[in-house]
Formats: sequence, structure tokens, C-alpha cells
Amino acid sequence: MDSTATIPNGSAATGDDLSNRPPPPLQYRVSAKCSVTKARVGVMSVRHADVDTPVFMPVGTQGTLKGVLPEQLLSLDCRIMLGNTYHLGMRPGTTVLEKAGGLHRFMGWPRALLTDSGGFQMVSLLQLAEITEQGVRFQSPYDGSECMLTPERSMEIQNAIGADIMMQLDDVVKTTTTGPRVEEAMDRTIRWLDRSIGAHGRDDEQSIFPIVQGGLQPDLRRVCAAELTKRNTRGFAVGGLSGGESKDEFWRTVHLCTDLLPEDKPRYLMGVGFAADLVVCVALGIDMFDCVFPTRTARFGCALTRAGQINLKQRTFAQDMRPIEDDCECSTCRSYTRAYLHHIVTVEPVACSIVSVHNVAFQLRLMSDMRDAIREDRFPAFVKSYMSVRFPDDTVPQWIRDALAAVNVHL
Repeated sequence: MDSTATIPNGSAATGDDLSNRPPPPLQYRVSAKCSVTKARVGVMSVRHADVDTPVFMPVGTQGTLKGVLPEQLLSLDCRIMLGNTYHLGMRPGTTVLEKAGGLHRFMGWPRALLTDSGGFQMVSLLQLAEITEQGVRFQSPYDGSECMLTPERSMEIQNAIGADIMMQLDDVVKTTTTGPRVEEAMDRTIRWLDRSIGAHGRDDEQSIFPIVQGGLQPDLRRVCAAELTKRNTRGFAVGGLSGGESKDEFWRTVHLCTDLLPEDKPRYLMGVGFAADLVVCVALGIDMFDCVFPTRTARFGCALTRAGQINLKQRTFAQDMRPIEDDCECSTCRSYTRAYLHHIVTVEPVACSIVSVHNVAFQLRLMSDMRDAIREDRFPAFVKSYMSVRFPDDTVPQWIRDALAAVNVHL
């Protein structure tokens, strides 16, 4: 047997050389699988943390989670959070980030970080953007200046940020888009992946995830996944969803993509954060989620519970001396009542922080409960119990029934 092996840069190395190489900056191991659905539990080890999956990742767009301190996230045992490449590249910029030694040190966050590529701003800031094969030309929302975000520039910013996981720059279109633009975006995403890989300067410290695109067209999703999985990356993302498509189209696309992606690498569904969606998509085989929803809805005075979202501004809570959730052990539920929060939400700035802590704790606890249920092979029972509380009186939406039935859970 040949004692040489090909390593990623194409050169040959002996077995001794390979054994002396440091481990890759991301290692993933599946430790338990549901015997009925596609749900699984894993450990994703990166430089700054061991992250148990399935995991929900809070979003700190500008290098800060709005209303929540890093110390508070640590107390909730949050292992990974997000930063936004587009906004961080604009402010404070790569010069400051490099001088600070990366975003971990700059914001005082010792655990794992994931950065998006800036591609989503093609949709959210479309009126400020022009998309070409070279990249995306933006008008800055801060000072009106013009700048170009290319796959290479996105990698440069993300290398300066130093996140453990980076996303390729992808060509993003609204999920409701039809016609040739969808295929054009999918093809360009593949080409931009190769440019991103070529520009990645810290592969021994940071891992890049490709993004499966293709809109709501199964054939395009299949083509994209087949091409992306030819590249030896350490994980994969499913993008271009949760943007206005029907829930039926949403779950079917997720179900298809998890069938197409490797079982031995983490699968990240971008921009999904409603609790019921998390439960369904874990059953469909997703490992990682992110969304601004928990903190954004807190700023409007809304708190998350197993029975659904409650609006603390409503007068019904004015004399309610219960915590947001009776069985929640977060600092908010230990210290404050619904009545107290009713009188300060959307009025006092501190209320945003108090409710945000609970909402993030709720999301993290939901994921922990699902991991426990999968490990103990009682996940289908967990799903049925969760849905009975969230949708009492047999009001479970049909799309949830159909999605779960596709993985053998019948409500």
C-alpha cells in the first residue's frame, strides 16, 4: 500500500508528516440518532468551543447581541453566536479588527463565532446594491459611500474577524423569485464558492461553509448540492429560505436538502428561529440555526413560551405576578414578574435586556431538551408533546403535520 497521501493543497506527504499535522479547525461527530426521524445529536469542535448540536445561534450583527452582555450569554451556556460580515466590514472595518486581534478579543467573547458572508444584504438592502459577476456593489447605509463586496473581499473581512466558521459569499435572491434569475444565482454561487476557497487565507484556523441555493426548484437544489459537496469543506448551509415562501415549500426544500448533504458534516439552516420551525427542522435533519427573532421580538415587548409568544404590553399582564415561564430558570424568570415587565417593556431601555435574556434562554433550552430527547430515543414523543402545548385543541398547522409525517411522526 502506498505510504503517501494527497493533502488539501495537492502535495504529497508521508504518513509521518500527516500524523504530525494539527487537527482541522472544525471536527464534527454524530453521537446519537433518532430511530424514527432524521434528527441527530452531534458535537462540533472548533478552536473556541465544543458545540453540541442541534444548536440555535443568537445573532450579534454588529459584534454585540442587542441588550445582552457576553457574560450573560456565558451564564446561559451559549457556545456559539453570529456576527455580520457586511456590517462589521463597514464598521469598525478590517483595520480595527486586525489591530484588536479579531472579533473574539474585540467584543470579549471567548467561545465560538460564525460570520455570514454579507450575501443576505443583496436582498435586505437590494435598493442599495447592484449584483454582477464580480461581486455586489453597495451604497453604504452609514455614510452613502460606494463599495464592492466580492467573494475575495468577503473572505478578507472574515479572516480579519477571525470567526471559527465563515460563510461563502453567495448570490441571494428572494425565495419568491421565478424564472432564469434563480438558476443564474445558483450557478454564480458555485463559482463564487471556488473564488472564496481560493481567497481563504486561514484554513488552518477557520472553516468555510458553502451555501446550497436554487430557490424553490428541487432540480436546482439537487444540482447545487451535488456541486458543492464535491468541494472538501467541513460543513454545509441551506440558504435562500424563510423569505416569504409558503411553509409547505419551506419544509419540502429543507427535507430535500438534508437528504442531499453528507451525514458526517453539520447542516446549517440559515435565518430560521421560530420555535415550531426549529422542532420541525431538527426532525428533518438540520443541526444549526440562527435568527434575530428572539432579541428583536423582545424589543417589542414580546416573550417566548412553550405555549407561544406573549405580548407583555397587553393589559392582561398588568397584575400577573407569575414569571414569564414557571419552569424557566433564567435570571429574568427568577427575578421578575410579568406584571413588572408589563409596566416597563418598550418604555425603559433595560426591559429589552431583561426580556432578551429570557428569549435567548428559551431558545437554548428548547435545543437542549431536543438533544436530550434524541439521545434517549424519545424524540417523536417529545415532538408530539411540544406540538400539543404549542397548538392546543388540535390546531396544529397542516404544513407541520405533513412535514412530520414525512419523517414518520404522525400527529
